[in-house]
Amino acid sequence: MFRRFQREEQQADWLERSYSSREEDPDGYGDADEPDEDDDDTGYDAEPGEPDVVGSGPWDGAERYPPGNRVDFGSLLVPVLDGLEIRINLADAVTGVSVDVVRGDMLHGGSFLQLQAFAAPKSSGLWDEVRQEIAEEVAKSGGHSEEVPGPYGTELRAMVSAAEAGGRQHPEPQRFLGVDGPRWFLRGVIRGAAASRPEQAKPLEDLFADVVVVRGDHPVPPRELLPLQLPEDARQALAEQIEQQQAGPAGANPFGGVPGGAEPR
Repeated sequence: MFRRFQREEQQADWLERSYSSREEDPDGYGDADEPDEDDDDTGYDAEPGEPDVVGSGPWDGAERYPPGNRVDFGSLLVPVLDGLEIRINLADAVTGVSVDVVRGDMLHGGSFLQLQAFAAPKSSGLWDEVRQEIAEEVAKSGGHSEEVPGPYGTELRAMVSAAEAGGRQHPEPQRFLGVDGPRWFLRGVIRGAAASRPEQAKPLEDLFADVVVVRGDHPVPPRELLPLQLPEDARQALAEQIEQQQAGPAGANPFGGVPGGAEPR
């Protein structure tokens, strides 16, 4: 459906960093939630008397968009909202690299939003054909789906077969969101309680609407994932972790002995 994005010079297959707007910082992630007072992530200096940004997101990074506290993942600027944690997943074997937003505990009624940005053709968008491809894949796997009106146009609501911890299969509702922008396509997948409960979905929908996609001017084939990068504090943490493990016993797995070098959640 989409060619997987290949990261060069990536030293770890998977790294999780969490960002939230809580005042305390129990996980020791520093000041990621508190942008510098002089930091305007729009990249534009509004002239006196210039009108406010009009319209609604998701936003294009080459145009004006509302300022706010966002985590910079390179091609995606993801807003930090109350009660939501932001993680970067570098080793999803099926869908590739993604930014994941979690609300609560997925094992106890929580919700999950996966964000991915793709390059798109100049002349047309991707969402119409991608939506059809997803519906076909869902049907092949024994599930079912339907197109319904959503906050961002037509979305796909599906019931798919998901594996439990013990290997048993159970039906799981999912919502597939899509927005076509200038030479980019943003896809969101909502899972968990928010996929079937509108009141649970609202915070994730609000976050999706305030995402900024930074397409850049570099050539990327259509349907290719736009490259993500770790924020500076996450890169420092990864470098420190690798340095500490290299100073340990020879041959030790820096990610806890999990096969394939993937760090456990």
